[in-house]
Amino acid sequence: MSESLENTKHESRSGMDLRLKVSRLSKAFPGVQALDNVGLEIKPGEIHALVGENGAGKSTLMHVIDGVYRPDSGEMTLDGEPYAPVDEKAAQNSGVAMVFQEGSLFPPLSVAENIFAGRQPIKSAGIIDFDRMNQESSQILEKLESPVKPTDLVEFLSPGQRQMVDIAKALSQNVRLLILDEPTSSLTINEARQLFKVLRQLRERGVSIIYVTHRLSEVFEISDRVTVLKDGKISGTRVIAETNQDDLIHLEVGRELSSENTTAVPAANAPVVLEIQGLAAKPVKNVSLTVRAGEIVCLAGLVGAGRTELCEAIFGVRKIESGKILLGGKEIHPTHPSEAIREDICMVPEERREAGLFVEMSLAANIAAANLNQVSRMGIVDEKRVNRLATEYKESLHIATPDIQKLVMLLSGGNQQKVLLGKWLARKPRLLIVDEPTRGVDVGAKAEIYHILRGLAREGIALLVVSSDLPEVLTLSNRIIVMSEGYSVGELDAKTTDEVTILQMATPRSREHALIH
Repeated sequence: MSESLENTKHESRSGMDLRLKVSRLSKAFPGVQALDNVGLEIKPGEIHALVGENGAGKSTLMHVIDGVYRPDSGEMTLDGEPYAPVDEKAAQNSGVAMVFQEGSLFPPLSVAENIFAGRQPIKSAGIIDFDRMNQESSQILEKLESPVKPTDLVEFLSPGQRQMVDIAKALSQNVRLLILDEPTSSLTINEARQLFKVLRQLRERGVSIIYVTHRLSEVFEISDRVTVLKDGKISGTRVIAETNQDDLIHLEVGRELSSENTTAVPAANAPVVLEIQGLAAKPVKNVSLTVRAGEIVCLAGLVGAGRTELCEAIFGVRKIESGKILLGGKEIHPTHPSEAIREDICMVPEERREAGLFVEMSLAANIAAANLNQVSRMGIVDEKRVNRLATEYKESLHIATPDIQKLVMLLSGGNQQKVLLGKWLARKPRLLIVDEPTRGVDVGAKAEIYHILRGLAREGIALLVVSSDLPEVLTLSNRIIVMSEGYSVGELDAKTTDEVTILQMATPRSREHALIH
């Protein structure tokens, strides 16, 4: 492996053409050295993965390359020419485009208006040529095999559909270097496969791609080389064919992860905590399932299958049309989250920043927000109780921050997810619903979150988990409920099934098969 790296270095020194060369790049923010003397080389027609823990400096480096940040020192070249973009527009004009993890779309506008924002085709009279804009947008979306239409409003699209529009926006430009930040975090398996197909086509055309991800399986599936960042420095660069996951994890976290990799089986006589009987709540059409105390049941399926909507119905967010919800054998009728919470049901939503956390408030305030009854006296918040409760969950969940008064927006994705878990765990729920528990978190934080969820199951809490990460589904769950087009189409034992079986059941034809047989 070291010989291969030396060969790579020798080739670059001998004048091998490079699409992008980053040399001695540094960038600091108040109290944080985000990048420390970073060097990176990207070849033409290469898919180069970039991995590292949250806070390692990946986003900062990508923002510098894309012109969002100006570096404190260092230099860059693009195809051998000096490259120092002053903003994103300058980067775009140089052929560099970036798809951000959080998205950069305007929800009130149409898909086509977003794809061509700031560079709409104009007719001779100075009027926007909507027909041409819609036609060109349609061609790009067809290449991505996306079902969305150019005239669809973005505000009505799913997170996965929005991500595909963001990618279409980047591909609509004449890119030489495409930067993708966690591009599959909101995509289904099928959408991700189509994205990989497009990326391979771009590679064949000579486009260079920097692929930022926490999913190491994707690194080995799509990339040619991988660079690992740790604490703002390059920890190592590897040729994919000459490395493995253990090597990358060691470079990334610098420590051994927990050896725990299985979820305990609940006792045979464990009581049923949640029972769903023929539940319908648009787009959920007919779902039945049970979750016992100490059990982790995962909902698997494609985007649009109704997994999140089912959870929202249980949590009182979505109107129930028919069917029954029983909690501990007692039928309940939640019409608002407050009613579900009174029944000791808590839910961690998929969009933690938009729907789960007050990111401009402190860790302590977020923990207290769902537990005012515990931290108040006669209607007045007791700061000592707030601090005591926040400190308890900061320590028990190993939230990496020295101060419980630190704003949540300043924490890494993994630590934000832990705050959200702590907020609800403080209520001691009987049923905890967790939607996409490790979306956008690094391998180290993912292992810690798995440890937390398994610990909750051992304490007797019933967990209903939604995950689009099939390895996660297989690793974390006791049982798997597969959903398709609003229906529950099958139940699988996590120990005896595989990804192919889950995906086959999740496709729309599986529902027809289930109804026929």
